[in-house]
Amino acid sequence: MATRGRPRTFDPETALQQATQLFWERGYEGTSLSDLATAMGIASASIYHAFGSKADLFRQVMERYGTTYGSPPKRALTEHATTREAVQAMLRATADQITRADAPHYCMLILAAPTGTVENHAVREFLADIRRSQYAAIKERLDRGVADGDLSMPLDTVDALARYYATVVQGLSIQARDGATRDELEAVIDCALAAWDQVAGAASPAGVSAGAHTTDTRSA
Repeated sequence: MATRGRPRTFDPETALQQATQLFWERGYEGTSLSDLATAMGIASASIYHAFGSKADLFRQVMERYGTTYGSPPKRALTEHATTREAVQAMLRATADQITRADAPHYCMLILAAPTGTVENHAVREFLADIRRSQYAAIKERLDRGVADGDLSMPLDTVDALARYYATVVQGLSIQARDGATRDELEAVIDCALAAWDQVAGAASPAGVSAGAHTTDTRSA
């Protein structure tokens, strides 16, 4: 049986990578369909056929971003024995990713968000949901620490601490966008860990020192 239509003359994965770079550099509202067609090297009609609307394409870009550039901080939360080490590794992985030489110096999730027109409300909420999932992942790791006996604190303190570190993650991205170096971000992380020692350390079980786990988990 003959196949209708002409075969694709572009590689969808390459086109998606090109769209990722453009959205990353210009944000959602600063990127037009014409810009995307030029960057991806395909006609606007082909974008609609392969990826859907601009919003649909952006959602696919963000999914790809989350499984590539966004993956190291997520993994860091699950790959360390203690909660403090996990949080430290997450912050350092975030700083590593947002100061890469081969990518814009900020988190796309934080700074590619639309800010104005009503018709982009669904995209704003889509990104807000992903940011809320970051907070949820941090809280889940803190809850695990409580369950394991690694942390001992009231539930409202766990929630506040999770929101604090989610805020630090977002703030690191803004600092990187504004020119902060990797070393300067490390100084911010040191302050954030001092806050951990003050809040979580004071509530840790007897005999467990929150500052005892200071292994350097930075990437080589």
